[in-house]
Amino acid sequence: MTMPENGEEPVAALSLTSSTVDEITVVRVDGVLDATTRAQFADYLAMAGSDLILDLAGVTFMDSRALGLIVHHWQTSLAAGAKFALIGVEYSKSKVMWITGLAQRLPLYDTLEDALAAIK
Repeated sequence: MTMPENGEEPVAALSLTSSTVDEITVVRVDGVLDATTRAQFADYLAMAGSDLILDLAGVTFMDSRALGLIVHHWQTSLAAGAKFALIGVEYSKSKVMWITGLAQRLPLYDTLEDALAAIK
């Protein structure tokens, strides 16, 4: 939770919503992916299913622990023959992907349409 200003309601640090497109779960991630939201993110990924597209366009910051969860889910999906993709990844908010070299290995796409076309 982010501390409120001027007596406002607290703001959640992470919002996760999902929809289904062509039998693939699309999870929209908004907010911070770090140690404070790791458990929430891990629990949501565990319930999301095997065929998954993560929309990271709303991520404001990502740390190495969050990247580790994404990599784990990607590897689990590969081993199970499931579909997996990431969309909306921005360097400025997800630098850890580039620093670790994983941006060149992970299935990154600009749009949902690009990801769906590639993983079908």
